[in-house]
Amino acid sequence: MTPVIIGMDPHKRSATIEIIDEREHVLHAGRFGTDQDGYHRMLATGRRHSQRLWAVEGCQGIGRHLAQRLVADGETVVDVPAKLSARVRVFATGQGRKTDPVDAHSVAVVALRTRGLRFFQVDDATVALRLLVDHRDELGHARTQVVNRLHRLLLELLAGGAKKFLSATQARALLASVRPRDVVGRTRRRLAADLITELDRIDKRIKTANTELGELVASTGSTLLELFGIGPSSAARLLGDIGDVGRFADKGRFASWNGTAPLEASSGDRRRHRLSRAGNRRINRVLHVMAIVQLRHDTPGRAYYQRRLADGKTSMEAMRCLKRRLSDVVYRRMVRDAERLAAGPGGHSGAAPDSSAADLNPVVSTSEQSLPEPADHKDRAAASSSA
Repeated sequence: MTPVIIGMDPHKRSATIEIIDEREHVLHAGRFGTDQDGYHRMLATGRRHSQRLWAVEGCQGIGRHLAQRLVADGETVVDVPAKLSARVRVFATGQGRKTDPVDAHSVAVVALRTRGLRFFQVDDATVALRLLVDHRDELGHARTQVVNRLHRLLLELLAGGAKKFLSATQARALLASVRPRDVVGRTRRRLAADLITELDRIDKRIKTANTELGELVASTGSTLLELFGIGPSSAARLLGDIGDVGRFADKGRFASWNGTAPLEASSGDRRRHRLSRAGNRRINRVLHVMAIVQLRHDTPGRAYYQRRLADGKTSMEAMRCLKRRLSDVVYRRMVRDAERLAAGPGGHSGAAPDSSAADLNPVVSTSEQSLPEPADHKDRAAASSSA
């Protein structure tokens, strides 16, 4: 018996569903709240059909909270990318107007007609990593805000202010040298002292979060921390956002997903590529930080960057080449880790068909593939050693 498809357009406080059969006949449609009563009514509506498949748009985003609850209740859920449902919506309606019922129908049609959609699974370790690394990022943003406010006050209290990178200890020493006599100066000094106390507190929380991240990453069996330029926060971000690396068929698709694969912008006989601003920008930032760290030290990544400069590329083009190469390094390492963990007692390897055996030569024809001008054997050895 062919299962019915339950397409869902999720929101924070409501969810619109549409149930269709294999011929796209609408069997039921409705809008439900996401509170306890609304969720149970929606679940009961879906369970009227013994064979069913839930299709939720954006399981890694706004739909995550509902997808997690459905999986916890024993339901099967597939993740429908918003881009696919948007295309179906345009084709089905002739225009891009969005309504919740139309979105739910588009999601259901995508799940019915598209092969290879990813089943949503709840991995406690991945969820914990994502929660903790998000918390660590929020602490970093809070620290930046406090330091900026502190710089503003110190500039008004001290001639020339303080240096750019400021710790709580350094700021406290600077403030100790200031003894304003007027009421405005004393107020500024008191506010600066409060900010220093807050900065010290945030720094301690960041240190604790980094320790927790390192322990949690190590508990997953990942070896990402062995890569030069990857710290606990970066490793946790990679593991938390990527999840199952096997969902990427090859290194090119991974690069396209993280935004390091260039977009082809050829015209006629002229072949060229341009920067991609698409993809997961958080993972792209991890790769950028990794590249910056490697450039500051004597590493194979720095040697590769210098060779690209010698080939006539600009500094920005060479940086993009390096990030694309590091994307391959991270992908291969995660695939190897997945194969190693799967090959335990009673397990088997095979996280991806294009795993660690994939060669490092970039190939050009689509935006999902590597950069132009394939690397030579020296580049191959450099990238291998950095992995």
